[in-house]
Amino acid sequence: MFAVLALASAVCYGAADFLGGLTSKRASTFAIVVLSQFAGLVLLFLMLPLLPDSAPVRADYLWGALAGLTGGVGVALLYRALAIGIMAVVAPTTAVCAVVIPVLAAVVLGERPEAVTFAGIALAMVAIALVSQSSHPEPNDDGREQKTGARGSAFSLALLSGVVIGFFYLALARTSDRAGLWPLVAARIVSVALFAGTAFLTSQSLRVPSGIRTTVVAGGALDMLANFLYLIATRSGPLSVVVTLASLYPASTVLLARVVLHERLSRLQWLGVVCAMVAVAMIVR
Repeated sequence: MFAVLALASAVCYGAADFLGGLTSKRASTFAIVVLSQFAGLVLLFLMLPLLPDSAPVRADYLWGALAGLTGGVGVALLYRALAIGIMAVVAPTTAVCAVVIPVLAAVVLGERPEAVTFAGIALAMVAIALVSQSSHPEPNDDGREQKTGARGSAFSLALLSGVVIGFFYLALARTSDRAGLWPLVAARIVSVALFAGTAFLTSQSLRVPSGIRTTVVAGGALDMLANFLYLIATRSGPLSVVVTLASLYPASTVLLARVVLHERLSRLQWLGVVCAMVAVAMIVR
């Protein structure tokens, strides 16, 4: 059952990332993150009365707060990378980085993956190198150089986002079974407060154009649903398996980007995307 939950979370994560990246092209990253995260928090509060009683302890709230900090920063970096880069490149890059940290932590905590898991991690590094390749040679005029520079920045942001999201996965998985959804509540309150406060201190506008507000809210709801499914899955299955199944989310992001945005990739980049998917599958095995 935990595998089904983890895969379902991957579908929701991928769709949420696609919507977040799409809307980030039309509004500031701060505005998108605050509205989407707040929408998820509202959905979470609506879900709480429908769930069984829980008994969280202080550690659950602390792990939840850490998850909120890392998750909020990771999502912000990811949305920015998706806004300026190619979704089908950014999403797999983030995923293969995010999966390595929890898997290694699971090993330290006592899980003993097979050798194929470590081979999968190595293949993930190859995938990152491949997807970072330019789609095709471009002239050295200013416009082309700016476009290439933006994609390079997007790739760097995707790498950093993956590392931070890896710690988010790990922090959320460290909460206890009896905590219910309260760690998610703590996480979301921290992330909303962090970005709203930062926007206020830096005079960043939190205005979201009316034409994309519904899409932003939908993305926030999908992200919260993904978090819920992932959290439940970690409580019934091994972390190394659950986190890698959840990290299959680029599949839905890439599919949506291909269908909706008609994004095209070079052969090397397609090979990198395939390697990323194979690497995640190997880690799961």
